Amino acid sequence: MIDARAAVTHLKRVDPAMKRAIGRVGPFRMVMVPNRFGALVRAILHQQLALKAAQSITRRFCQLYAPGDGRLPSPEELLRTPRRKLRAAGVSPQKMGYLRDLAAHAASGRLPLHRLRRMSDEQVIEVLTDVKGIGRWTAEMFLIFSLGRPDVWAVDDLGLQLAVKDLYRLRRHPSEARMRALAEPWRPWRTVASWYLWQWRRRTIGAGPL
Repeated sequence: MIDARAAVTHLKRVDPAMKRAIGRVGPFRMVMVPNRFGALVRAILHQQLALKAAQSITRRFCQLYAPGDGRLPSPEELLRTPRRKLRAAGVSPQKMGYLRDLAAHAASGRLPLHRLRRMSDEQVIEVLTDVKGIGRWTAEMFLIFSLGRPDVWAVDDLGLQLAVKDLYRLRRHPSEARMRALAEPWRPWRTVASWYLWQWRRRTIGAGPL
């Protein structure tokens, strides 16, 4: 569970650059997605897309199930959805396969969504990556935005890499080793540091809050 006050106090104490980011961004206000199946559907829809394109496709996808309220489908609803309707919403054939495999895992119980909260971070990643189309990055986003795990550091996230390069004024794109070393002092609140880095990046490029 994330203790925002303790996390912010710790990050400001151990890292002057992070203190600067926190001062610019303001209070920690991460939005959680309690619907675990919905969170994974959304993560798949957002894979390898710019934010605006992903948001547009997600809106059209939700309109298939509950026009006007943005509700994501249940596993059974998704499995019953004709492919032509998914394609018309902008879902690529590859992602259709991923979504159907996810729905099949969830509907059959092979993906025990109700037990994930009791698992460790690495156990959750291992279970989720058994689903077609879910890699480590997607599992890490689930840990952050659905389970609210406090110490997740997604070193492969391009947004985090670019934010680190900008905030720390690096001349080169940070390597995985540099990303891991930089984040060590932030433990056990690397999730909160990640959120501030995403917000820093969005403000740098002129986007709205995440």
